[in-house]
Amino acid sequence: MAIEITQVIRLLILTSVSFVIAFLSTPILTHFLFKYRLGKQIRIEGAPVFAQIHGKKEGTPTMGGLLVWVTTVAVALIFWILSLFFDGIFTRLNFLSRAQTFLPLGILVFSAILGLLDDLLGIWKIGPKGGGLSMKQRVMLYTAVAVLGAWWFYFKLGWNILHVPFFGNVEIGFWYVPFFIFIIVATAFSTNETDGLDGLAGGTLLFAFAALGALAFAQQHYDLAAFCGVILGALLAFLWFNIYPARFFMGDTGAMSLGITLGVVAMLTNAALLLPLIAFILVFESGSVIVQMASKKFFGRKIFLSTPIHHHFEAIGWPETKVTMRFWIISAVTAVVGLIIGLLGK
Repeated sequence: MAIEITQVIRLLILTSVSFVIAFLSTPILTHFLFKYRLGKQIRIEGAPVFAQIHGKKEGTPTMGGLLVWVTTVAVALIFWILSLFFDGIFTRLNFLSRAQTFLPLGILVFSAILGLLDDLLGIWKIGPKGGGLSMKQRVMLYTAVAVLGAWWFYFKLGWNILHVPFFGNVEIGFWYVPFFIFIIVATAFSTNETDGLDGLAGGTLLFAFAALGALAFAQQHYDLAAFCGVILGALLAFLWFNIYPARFFMGDTGAMSLGITLGVVAMLTNAALLLPLIAFILVFESGSVIVQMASKKFFGRKIFLSTPIHHHFEAIGWPETKVTMRFWIISAVTAVVGLIIGLLGK
């Protein structure tokens, strides 16, 4: 019990430090984004409903996801460096560990840099229709990162177990590799699709990382729980400025990195089968896109006025803030349900 109380205090300190650093860094980031006019380009071709509703947001700074992943890296490095020179509290606050956080932190940075390059391509109007990478190209990038992670998990860490709640662990052998790739690509794609309204992706990810962080803590993976806590602190600061009307957008540097990292943390906590609940809105959003595309291809008609599904609700008259708030409520409820099942079914 004493150890758990100590770890809770550690988690609260790291989350708070992350929030403060991210919050105080925001004026610097926004000044940089506005100064160099790193604004969002609104796509028009093939998305008339979206362009009509969100055309006024043209030029709003993007790449706000920098606030989250740079803060996470900064907090990790600060306490790691301090732990090298000072014993005591700094050693206890250091959450960098080879077994738990090296991989998710490395994946976070690597995918964030790829997303940052995509954001810059969009700002500079390079790529298909001048909007950066196409969705097909992004999925190829997601897959490349996922293959790297799958190789590391299966061949380096020797993971081939899938946990089924209330049933137990199932050894799936080499099938772990394609399953891992599917989870990472799915979470990255779904996060990208969800990042379409002010505060929507940030709030949804907040609840998802909170649930996975709680699972990691229950499994005594305290460094991984701390990693999730640091992301939560940075996400809270990001949301403070990203809620409607957004000061800046998350961009692919945030959506790609956080989506992929969410999948990696789910695999590390063996909670992949709980993701449809823990990240329900992400699944709902990407599912609407897939259903829309399939309906247009096979039946020649649309089911929704616009996809992802949040744009459909806007098109039928829901204010943007109402869509976001209701999706937040759903995210919170389903994340808690997923967490409860994860705790009871271990």
